[in-house]
Amino acid sequence: MDIESNGHNSASDAGQEGLPLRTYTERAYLDYSMHVINDRALPHVGDGLKPVQRRIIYAMRELGLTSTAKYVKSARTVGDVLGKFHPHGESACYEAMVLLAQPFSTRYPLVDGQGNWGAPDDPKSFAALRYTEARLAAVSELLLDELGQGTVDYVPNFDGVLSEPQLLPARLPMVLLNGSTGIAVGMATDIPPHNLREVAHACIHLIETPSATTADLMAYVRGPDFPTDALVTTPEEEIRTAYETGRGSVRARARFIRENGDVVITGLPYQVSPSKVLEQIAAQMQAKKLPMLTDIRDESDHENPTRLVLTPRSNRVDVERLMSHLFATTDLERNYRLNFNVIGLDNRPRVLDLKSMLAAWLKFRMETVRRRLTFRLERIRRRLHVVEGLLVAHVNIDEVIRIIREEEDAKPKLMAKFELSDEQATAILDLRLRQLAKLEESKLEEEKRELLGEAGDLEQTLGSRARMRTLIKKEIAADAEKYGDGRRTDLATVAEARAYSEADLVSTEPVTVVLSEKGWVRAAKGHDIDPGDLSYRTGDGFAAAARGKTSDPCVFFDSTGRAYFVAPHTLASARGQGEPLSGRLKPPDGARFIGLAMGDATLRLLVASSAGYGFVTTLGETVSRNRAGKSLLNVPPGATALPPVAFAEASHVAAVTSAGRLLAFPMADVPLLSRGKGQKLINIPPKVFKAGEEHVVAVAALGERNRLIVRAGARHTTVRFRDLTNYLGSRAQRGHLLPRGLQRVDSISVE
Repeated sequence: MDIESNGHNSASDAGQEGLPLRTYTERAYLDYSMHVINDRALPHVGDGLKPVQRRIIYAMRELGLTSTAKYVKSARTVGDVLGKFHPHGESACYEAMVLLAQPFSTRYPLVDGQGNWGAPDDPKSFAALRYTEARLAAVSELLLDELGQGTVDYVPNFDGVLSEPQLLPARLPMVLLNGSTGIAVGMATDIPPHNLREVAHACIHLIETPSATTADLMAYVRGPDFPTDALVTTPEEEIRTAYETGRGSVRARARFIRENGDVVITGLPYQVSPSKVLEQIAAQMQAKKLPMLTDIRDESDHENPTRLVLTPRSNRVDVERLMSHLFATTDLERNYRLNFNVIGLDNRPRVLDLKSMLAAWLKFRMETVRRRLTFRLERIRRRLHVVEGLLVAHVNIDEVIRIIREEEDAKPKLMAKFELSDEQATAILDLRLRQLAKLEESKLEEEKRELLGEAGDLEQTLGSRARMRTLIKKEIAADAEKYGDGRRTDLATVAEARAYSEADLVSTEPVTVVLSEKGWVRAAKGHDIDPGDLSYRTGDGFAAAARGKTSDPCVFFDSTGRAYFVAPHTLASARGQGEPLSGRLKPPDGARFIGLAMGDATLRLLVASSAGYGFVTTLGETVSRNRAGKSLLNVPPGATALPPVAFAEASHVAAVTSAGRLLAFPMADVPLLSRGKGQKLINIPPKVFKAGEEHVVAVAALGERNRLIVRAGARHTTVRFRDLTNYLGSRAQRGHLLPRGLQRVDSISVE
């Protein structure tokens, strides 16, 4: 609701303007937002600096703290900045100054610090401003060399007493060289640092070929160049997309080498703390997630600023895989956002792509050079004007001396006699007697010739766009040669970092998993254990066992046809009586565990129901991480699932019913499915099955070298494969009766 002023409002009575509250708050917030955006958070595309950075550099220049001057207490610099140009917090100003001086934070530090200015391990561990000293770094000349040459506009400072430059006349695009980060109102900027030589060469190419695309410029600017010795691993295509849109991300990872069996990390990503990395690795070691490491230590010193040593347990440890895990789980690899959001030449914030940013800076540079040349040309013309007056005085020296000696006010007389300007007459009157010598006249003639020549060159340059471009190219190339260096962050094509899975961390050892009739499970080391000899709880006994490795998948099956995965290395030891599976899993009510399988994911399984239906699947198809398991076999009403049969090679399937009927048929007739009811393996009349008179007791997979053992109570018989002729048939047939005395079959097995 708008709150309007009324006729009885005291403000109105006093002649003050009334505004709706909504209008006032909206205007105030927008003003605040624009102040934060333009005067605090975002860098300008021209000099690449935020206001506080610009004021720090300018204040140090005004104090005479050049790169060759003596160091001065930081408190002196910060005091001048706050008192003259930037009336904000002392700590914020000093921290901005610190960042400009830290070589691990700024690619090309603009401040040369002496004392404790922080460390990569803790960038904010710098000493107080009363202890540290500073002066400008040599590279700051790129921002300040042309400052007194009419290149930029000056504006009043906060109290109107002094003036300060609106921008600094940057000779190179510092907005890309040192980058910038900042959060404004509703927007942010994240510009990574780049290599000076690469950016300079890209600018020269853009001057020569204005139609060049961002992809063309990337032949020079290959990617960010962070202050630390790391690797940029982002593919070139992704970097190009980020440069073409002005938004994206890049990924950097640490460098490492092998040294006497150890892994030595020699370079970290930008803004990564070595101590934090060590803490992250140590935490994983304590959590037993890095069993292949035995020791970590920090051996960094003055000669080796970054040297983190990891000691593997043995020479058999796959170092590349280990480092891939560490890259994925620690700060040894980090992502950096790219958001080229800057204050443009029109003083409005906008996101620029690489080409637009360089083009905007070149436009700024062209105007800066034009103003510099115009300023110099004006100075030359003024000096020529004075020199011409001095030459007139030399030609008429006697008359000039007479007028000065005899006239009370010589200046207007000189101006009238020789048609001189006020400036020329003043210069003549300021001459010393020794400057009236003939030699001085020759020097003036020589100076005039030089000034005329320089003025002619300047006029030609200002009148020719081609000459201006050539001059700018030469200056950029000279600065690149003087201040440039090689890349610190190389670009590399590497595999994507991948953390260890739970299975990767498990040692591969032989194990036997034992399941009891009541659903209790345990794991014994080795394969030489006899599950039947283990002790079981009262009323419980052996049900099934599987042998494999601790790294193999282990799947349990229940009577409803569901399959459940459990990692073998997590099971209770066989030294005890195990643990109930129902505590780990969530089987349906009334379900009981009937069997298990363990081995390679390609291991084949024959699954069937007591109704006589079944199919073949693989162990990998049965794995599910869900505690409720996976519905594998659709069991008809009144039936239950049978224990699965694992096999590697088998030519036939044998199925036996509770009525003593046995059927053997080719394995090729059984379908291969991932889940479902399957097809009929042996025929049981529906009426007989529903009456509970007959059901499938068990199924088996066998080949020519196997024997089938049929058990019925205390009796059993062994049937060789060649003796199965009487029971061979086609899938889904009724089968043949076993001999008398074996028609109440309890189970079958294969040897």
